[in-house]
Formats: sequence, structure tokens, C-alpha cells
Amino acid sequence: MFVINKIKKNYFLLLCTFLFFYIIFNILDGERGLISYFDKNNRLENLLKKQKNINLKLNKTEHKISLLTENIDLDFIEILIRDKFFYGKKNEKVYLLN
Repeated sequence: MFVINKIKKNYFLLLCTFLFFYIIFNILDGERGLISYFDKNNRLENLLKKQKNINLKLNKTEHKISLLTENIDLDFIEILIRDKFFYGKKNEKVYLLN
């Protein structure tokens, strides 16, 4: 009986304490929690960086394709032949820059 009377007197305090911990736990943890929010922001930034890199590679590739299809650029074809087949003239010094 004594314990029940004590709980009845501190009912509001127990309820507030429970609600406080419940709210703090749900703010920090869970699918929509604060930790998950920062994790998702980090993933989004990484994906945006990857998308930017892929778009740059795509633009370079499209430019190379346009040099080979629309107006044939003989200088570009020569560069490709030299790179792929190690083709060069006699007594020609070839410098590779990476």
C-alpha cells in the first residue's frame, strides 16, 4: 500500500520522466532521428560528388565522339593512333605526360 501511495503522489513526475526519455530517444535514434539525418546528408553529398564526376566524364566522352563523327578532326585521330598503337615517325622523340 505504501508503494502505491508513493507512486500516486509522484505520478506526474514519473510520467514526465518517461515522456522526456521517450522523446529524447526518438529524436536521436530511429529512421527519422538526428543521427539518421546526418548519415543521410553525408550519403547525399557523396552521391552528388559522384554524379558530378560522372557528368564530367560523360561530357569529355561526348566531346571526343563529336570530334570523330560530325567534323572529322585529323589531329585528334592522329593523337588516338599514337596513343593506342604507339605509332611514330623515325627518329621522333615521344614524350608521355601523365
